[in-house]
Amino acid sequence: MPSFDTVCEADFVEVKNAVENAAKEIGTRFDFKGTSAAVELKDKEITLFGDAEFQLTQVEDLLRNKLTKRNVDVRFLDIGKPQKIGGDKVKQVIKVRNGIDAELGKKLQRLLKDSKLKVQAAIQDEKVRVTGAKRDDLQAAMALIRKDITDMPLSFNNFRD
Repeated sequence: MPSFDTVCEADFVEVKNAVENAAKEIGTRFDFKGTSAAVELKDKEITLFGDAEFQLTQVEDLLRNKLTKRNVDVRFLDIGKPQKIGGDKVKQVIKVRNGIDAELGKKLQRLLKDSKLKVQAAIQDEKVRVTGAKRDDLQAAMALIRKDITDMPLSFNNFRD
C-alpha cells in the first residue's frame, strides 16, 4: 500500500554552520566591538547574548541572514522572549523545531479526514504517516498539506509505492 511520511526536520549541519558564521561575523564587525554580543548553539537551542534588546535584534537579523544563505527555513525557529541576566546584559533563547508535535499531528489528521480523500493519517512519534490506495491520492494529500499548513516547514519523505 503506498505511503509517505510528513516530517518537520531542520538540517542541523547547516544550522551549526550558520551559527558559526554568525559568531565569526559578530567577532569582526565594528559595531559589536567591546560588547557582549554573541551567539552559541547547544543541542537544539541557539542562545543570543547582547548588551540591550536592540543589540539582540541585530544579532537575530544577522543569524536569520546566515540561515537563509544556507537554505534553512527560518520557520524552524521558535523565538523566545529576551531575558535579563547579570548586570545590564540580556539573552534570548531560540529553539530549533524538530518533529511534529501532537497538536499539529491532530490538525493534519483532521485536515486529511475532512478533505474526503481516500487516505489515512497516523501519528508515529514525531511524524505523520499517510497511506492510501492510489499514488494520485497521496499526491493530492501532499498538495493539500502544502496549501493549508503554511506556518511550519513540512517536508515529505519515505515515499513508498
